[in-house]
Amino acid sequence: MDSQWSSPAAPSLPRGPPPEPVTACPAGHNFWSSACLGAPLWPHRGASGARRDAEARPPGRWAQELPRRPSGSPQEPTTLSELLASSAQGLGPRPAAPAGPSAPEPSAPCAPEAVVPRAKSHPALRGHRLVPPLRRLEESLCPRHLRPLERYCRAERVCLCEACAAQEHRGHELVPLEQERALQEAEQPKVLSAVEDRMDELGAGIAQSRRTVALIKSAAVAERERVSRLFADAAAALQGFQTQVLAFIEEGEAAMLGRSQGDLRRQEEQRSRLSRARQNLSQVPEADSVSFLQELLALRLALEEGCGPGPGPPRELSFTKSSQAVRAVRDVLAVACANQWEQLRGPAGNEDGPQKLDSEADAEPQDPDSTNLLESEAPRDYFLKFAYIVDLDSDTADKFLQLFGTKGVKRVLCPINYPESPTRFAHCEQVLGEGALDRGTYYWEVEIIEGWVSVGVMAEDFSPQEPYDRGRLGRNAHSCCLQWNGRSFSVWFHGLEAPLPHPFSPTVGVCLEYADRALAFYAVRDGKMSLLRRLKASRPRRGGIPASPIDPFQSRLDSHFAGLFTHRLKPAFFLESVDAHLQIGPLKKSCISVLKRR
Repeated sequence: MDSQWSSPAAPSLPRGPPPEPVTACPAGHNFWSSACLGAPLWPHRGASGARRDAEARPPGRWAQELPRRPSGSPQEPTTLSELLASSAQGLGPRPAAPAGPSAPEPSAPCAPEAVVPRAKSHPALRGHRLVPPLRRLEESLCPRHLRPLERYCRAERVCLCEACAAQEHRGHELVPLEQERALQEAEQPKVLSAVEDRMDELGAGIAQSRRTVALIKSAAVAERERVSRLFADAAAALQGFQTQVLAFIEEGEAAMLGRSQGDLRRQEEQRSRLSRARQNLSQVPEADSVSFLQELLALRLALEEGCGPGPGPPRELSFTKSSQAVRAVRDVLAVACANQWEQLRGPAGNEDGPQKLDSEADAEPQDPDSTNLLESEAPRDYFLKFAYIVDLDSDTADKFLQLFGTKGVKRVLCPINYPESPTRFAHCEQVLGEGALDRGTYYWEVEIIEGWVSVGVMAEDFSPQEPYDRGRLGRNAHSCCLQWNGRSFSVWFHGLEAPLPHPFSPTVGVCLEYADRALAFYAVRDGKMSLLRRLKASRPRRGGIPASPIDPFQSRLDSHFAGLFTHRLKPAFFLESVDAHLQIGPLKKSCISVLKRR
């Protein structure tokens, strides 16, 4: 092997000023062009310079060069990894240098994996630190100092060589690469598990988003068809109105024109008779008294037929009102279109989107995935896709509440000496869950074991020092809940209560739809979900009329419930009676590790 390499650190080489290195190996050795490529040591000096250097060098000092490779042979390897690769391909070793007292016999070609164990016994490499061959040598060297990366800086999370560690990273926390790799390998299962959980969660989100996109597209197509039909109906109505107006004009014109033309003909005929009678009278001879009397009588009769004024022009043409009617329709249509467009667009900054203008606006909008699934009966497996694992926060528990791990809580008579905490409730027997919710959809279940229990959500920044009358769940604008009072269910928000007619269910499901600003409570029985109440601010109907003007609870929701979702929310529990006891319900294990949000 020493016949293929020349290193300034090898003991078989003479001492003297080394030439400039041209490459490096992972062990930290530099190799020279004269030894690896068979080229002159200082080629930039030219042939004359090389001769002067040869004459100036004493015998035995850098005078012996390795033979050149034959022309046409494959490119010579310049790194250890390339040499091992070429040996594995059967290229064989380079021609050996003249044998000396310290030159061992060249070894036969072998696989790269077996080179390092055999090289450790090589006399020329004794005392050297050898590493397995690297396939990507450039990435294992410091790009600035061309030295192997042997240290790891935890402050900046980069691999360093010894020169970088002693200069730019002095004072940082530095550890060997092997130590850091051992630490990171210990953390690898946790990271891979988190990555898998995140990928599963993203997969569920992608599936939901695809369903949403498909629903949006289908809804848009259906809406376009409905709008096209309505515009066609409107155009047909306008076309019919236009036909009626034009026919009315034609009828009015014909009626009035007939009367006027009849009067015109009568007047023309009368004038013609008068003209003839006058002419006949003027042609009667003076001696003919009989003819004179007859023609004068005829003239008087013709004159009497036309006595009285004739019909004058009409004061008003009835069909001229058509333009006024059409103008009124045009103005009403323009105003109606402008008003409906403003309502369609909605007020500026309306995050709930445009309002519906037809009869379907009275129906409550629902999430795309929850269509027909938030009714009275829905499969529980659907909600388990949004399962959220609730752990009780002991730093918020009132001193009269005893926690059983992170899943159970019971009200007790004797206070418990909990450590001081600024988030602990001081006047209400309440406890919050860990983690704050600020986006997405979450679902958890609660088992009511005994007593009066309230289950809901509370704003993260709500003061736990509030007095009892304002600090309880549902008695303020920062929380809402479902309460079981021993006889019936009811919902509370901002100090108002709405009784529910449903019977008792020991398992209650809570679904927080943050994007839709809604909170729903369900009774869970035999894998089925029965909706108890879905709290959500309703949109005003056409003309700004509230959806439920006579329901004070819904009116309170309409005016204040959306403000609850401007805060980060936490699951909240209130144990009102002295024997109250609840347990966070178990969910499917497949949903616990995959869909945990925090």
